Amino acid sequence: MESHPTTSPYLARDVMVNISCYNSGEMTVIGVTGNLGSGKSAVCQILASLGVTIIDADKLAHEAYQPHSQTWQELINTFGKDILKANEEIDRQKLAQIVFSDPAALARLNKIVHPETHRMVKQRIEVYRRQGAKAIALEAALLIEAGWMNLVDNLWLVIAPEDVVIQRLTEHKGSDRAETLARLKSQTPPEEKIKYADEIIYNDSDLDQLEVKITELWHKLDTA
Repeated sequence: MESHPTTSPYLARDVMVNISCYNSGEMTVIGVTGNLGSGKSAVCQILASLGVTIIDADKLAHEAYQPHSQTWQELINTFGKDILKANEEIDRQKLAQIVFSDPAALARLNKIVHPETHRMVKQRIEVYRRQGAKAIALEAALLIEAGWMNLVDNLWLVIAPEDVVIQRLTEHKGSDRAETLARLKSQTPPEEKIKYADEIIYNDSDLDQLEVKITELWHKLDTA
């Protein structure tokens, strides 16, 4: 779920500046983060075309939500059975509507979901390391806020102007404008994340230009 705390105190207080401590050996882990609609997935699709293995933290979080898992039960205990669909799966849209307008609820959600997702991401990285992967890109909207920087060697922050994001989400993905604005308001401003980034990717143009940028960054990293 791409949801963010509203203020910087939710940012991890002990974020590690030297992020190379976790990873050793030849495999490189790139953290790709950014706010809603910034273009994280597009960046990762380009990296995948360049041979990079992708880990999508949001998809792993989906796995953590599986019915009758510990995370599933904790979410029900916290937010009630109204967040369930008829098949007992978590209704992520209904849950999002609850937390986007309530910073305290968002903090409770993150406290439940982040630890399990972190464990799953770390496990997946180790699996790919043992398989001999040369590079991994970890796509995670809350990578900085959750304090996961010790999982990556290089952090790429994707930024897009708000008007561009709104257009992308409302016109191309059919999102509701009011809901989109509420979700954007709930996120940590990119300006607060820049200090953690090794590379800042301004995604304010078309996909072709983005591909040129990412290919250049990849070759720069690959030859370092």
